[in-house]
Amino acid sequence: MLEQARQRTAVFQEKLRDAGIRQALLTDESSIAYLAGFWGYLGVEFGRPTCLIVRPDEEPIVITPLMESEMVSRMTWIEDVRTWEDAGNNYWEAVLANSIGTGATSLWVELQQIPAIVRNFLDNQYPGIKLENVAPKLSEMRMIKSVQEIDVMKQAGSIAAVMMGAAEAALAEGAPEYEIALAVINAGTRKAAGFLSEKGWEAFVSPMIHNLQIMQSGKDTSMVHRRASVKALEQGDPVYFCFCNMAQFKQYKLGFDRMFFVGDASDAARHVQMTAVAAQQAALSAIRPGVSAEEVAEAADEIYHSHGFATGYRTGRSIGMAYLESPELKKGDKTRLKPGMTFAVDGGISVDGKLGGRIGDSIVVTETGFEYLTDYSRELLVV
Repeated sequence: MLEQARQRTAVFQEKLRDAGIRQALLTDESSIAYLAGFWGYLGVEFGRPTCLIVRPDEEPIVITPLMESEMVSRMTWIEDVRTWEDAGNNYWEAVLANSIGTGATSLWVELQQIPAIVRNFLDNQYPGIKLENVAPKLSEMRMIKSVQEIDVMKQAGSIAAVMMGAAEAALAEGAPEYEIALAVINAGTRKAAGFLSEKGWEAFVSPMIHNLQIMQSGKDTSMVHRRASVKALEQGDPVYFCFCNMAQFKQYKLGFDRMFFVGDASDAARHVQMTAVAAQQAALSAIRPGVSAEEVAEAADEIYHSHGFATGYRTGRSIGMAYLESPELKKGDKTRLKPGMTFAVDGGISVDGKLGGRIGDSIVVTETGFEYLTDYSRELLVV
C-alpha cells in the first residue's frame, strides 16, 4: 500500500512538472490517502485540517495536528511531517503559511473539495494569488485502478456480501430495523478483521463497519436514503438496504444495494423491482472499453421508458478511495470507458409515498466487458 502511494506521488509530481505547476495543496482525505497512504478518524469536521503539499522536485510535506502525528508518521511513507497545535503561535494557519513559503505566485488546490476554513485562510493570506484547480490531474490518475487496488476492492466486495447475507438472515416479521442493521455491522466487521493483521501499516486499519445504515421498509422505500429506525417489519414489506457508505475497506468504497420482501411481494412491487433490475442489467450489458459513460446510462433509460417510468437517478458513479470519482454514468458524460475503471452501477425507481425498486453492484471494466466486485442474487428476493 505504501509503496504504491509513493509511486503514485512520483507520477503526480511528473504531471505537475509537465504542467509547470510549482506546488499543489491537497486537503481532501481521499486524495491524501491515495498519495500519502494514511487517513485519520477525526479531521476537518472538528476544525482540524490535515494537508499535503506536493512540489514537482521536492519531498512532499504533510501538515497534521500534533495529537494525530504519531499515528500519521507510522502510516505514511512521507518523512516531512509537520505538526500544529490547537492554540498559540504553532496554530495550523502559521504552519501552513510557513510550508507554502513566501513569494508564491500560484497555488493549485482541489477547488471543489477544499474545506471552507482552509479556503478562507488562503483567500485572506494570499489575496493576489488566484487559486487554480489541480483536481483533474489527480482524478485522471485515479480513474484506472491497479491490480492491487482491484484486489482490495474485491475484498471489500466479499465483506459486503457477508453483510447482505446477515441482513437477509435477520429479516422477519416484527423485527425492528435497527436490530437488522446491528447484524449487518457485526457480520461485516468480523469478515473485515479476517483480512487484517496486527502488524505494520495494517495495525492502523480498523475492521469496524460504521456509518448509519441506509435502510427503509414498507411505503418508506420510496425515500431512498432514510436510515434504519425502530420501525418493526410487517408481512409483505419491501425492505431496502444501501451499503454505499458502509461497504468500504482500506479506504476503498463500493456501491452495493439490494431489496428484499418479507413473506411476499405485491404485483406492483414486483413490477417496480424487476424493472429496476432489468435497467441495471441493460446498463451492465453495455459496459465495455470504448463505450461512453452516457451510452451506459442510455441503455438503462430505455428500459425505464419502455415500462412507463422516468428516473432522476444517474445510472452509476466511478468508485475508489472517494465515494464519488470521475467519470459518472449519466447523460452528458462522454468519457470513454477503459479497462481498470471501477463503477457502482444502479437500477432505481421511486414511486413517491408508495414504494421503490432498487439494486446496485460494483464492477470493474475488463478488456471484454466487466467483472462484478459485489455478488449477490439479482432475482426477486422474498424472505
